[in-house]
Amino acid sequence: MAIRKFEVTAVTGTATATAYSPYLSGYIESIEYVKDGSIPYADGVDFTITSEATGESILALTDQNASVVKRPRAATHSVAGVAAVYASGGTAVNDRIALSRDRVKVAIAQGGNGKSGKFIITVDDGR
Repeated sequence: MAIRKFEVTAVTGTATATAYSPYLSGYIESIEYVKDGSIPYADGVDFTITSEATGESILALTDQNASVVKRPRAATHSVAGVAAVYASGGTAVNDRIALSRDRVKVAIAQGGNGKSGKFIITVDDGR
């Protein structure tokens, strides 16, 4: 197992921005938002983080005001395409999100004009 970190900095224009990670492969372990110390996004900023190639949702956060670390997971399904759950009608079974030669797209909304923030994407590339 090799853990790798990729940093993405996004600077807003007119309160919005889109930024991309380098191409990466592996399981997403965590995504950390680091609030800038001098020109941070406005309080209440929204982040939508997806796979560039497929558009798969990785993480969506609204009304953020502080740095945060999240460990996103996706719902799993049986071979019949039915949601996998713990026990009858129970809690969803979630697993890590995998990417293969893809980029992580970070979209910012309501961030304020000319503001900046950093995202650290931690990936287990299985090496």
